[in-house]
Amino acid sequence: MTAWGAAILGCAGTELSGGERAFFAQSNPFGFILFARNIETANQLRRLTADLREAVGWNAPVFIDQEGGRVQRLRPPMAREWLPPLDDIARLGPDAARGMVLRYAMISHELRGYGIDGNCVPTLDVARPETHAILRNRLYGDTPDAVVDIGKAVLKACLDGGVLPVIKHIPGHGMATLDSHLDLPRVSAPVETLESVDFAPFRAFADAPLAMTAHLVYEALDDAPATISPTMIARIREDIGFGGLLMTDDISMEALSGTVPERAEAALGAGCDIVLHCNGKLDEMTPLMERVGVFGAAAQERAEAALEARRDPETVDIEALEAEFEALINSPDE
Repeated sequence: MTAWGAAILGCAGTELSGGERAFFAQSNPFGFILFARNIETANQLRRLTADLREAVGWNAPVFIDQEGGRVQRLRPPMAREWLPPLDDIARLGPDAARGMVLRYAMISHELRGYGIDGNCVPTLDVARPETHAILRNRLYGDTPDAVVDIGKAVLKACLDGGVLPVIKHIPGHGMATLDSHLDLPRVSAPVETLESVDFAPFRAFADAPLAMTAHLVYEALDDAPATISPTMIARIREDIGFGGLLMTDDISMEALSGTVPERAEAALGAGCDIVLHCNGKLDEMTPLMERVGVFGAAAQERAEAALEARRDPETVDIEALEAEFEALINSPDE
């Protein structure tokens, strides 16, 4: 099999330009990621996902961030509107795990209907009072056990629904008090706290097909952001035990310094398998792909294993799922 380009890429708008088609055909990225800028109507979105795959000539995975709440690229009337995860978990109370299975089963069904078969969930960072507001209500709980319980529910719903899940932000982003889209968060907590709280949930997901790194400095372990730190990537592989395809968070985020190609080279050199580039700017993607090239042998094997986790969705009764979810939301507290 021809090796895939070591990147997941975005596109600029609601349809592919001739330049984008030619670029994707030449660079053959492993997959694509969509944002609100790419979504206009149902038929348009189905055409776009089909065109992306046609450009590379194979059934490449197409990802999206459909968490619910602020991070929800598909909106009504094309998809259901959801509260942020932490808000729904609070409403569901003791039924939270079942409720989140139902929620992400419905989300997965919607995504597959548009040709989207990857969702960047579950978010396994542990919430704290000081967690930056851009992240906090996207999380699942304030203890590792609570995060694992809900995370397992979300992951199962995705896989059963024919959607590849991406666990994030490994090895743990919950202590960040800055927005890594704009700044580099630094965490000064001791190793013991990181191991027992922040890193702990990810150990329960060591066999997940894909994971996304954290652009975060753990000062007790290294002075470089985890995404470009050989020390932290080794810890993800050896201590946490994650064996799946390891992708960066968006390589164009301002938490990282240097040019986009330099950041990508540093991430792959540190041990990440694949670079995520989200903004769809062709003038950034062209030099990026020249720098990253194709998967090495080990990364190619992990990419193939990740795709093997993508399966046909189970048949579901959406009305029944909706009714059960509403019943759980409206049930009296016990």
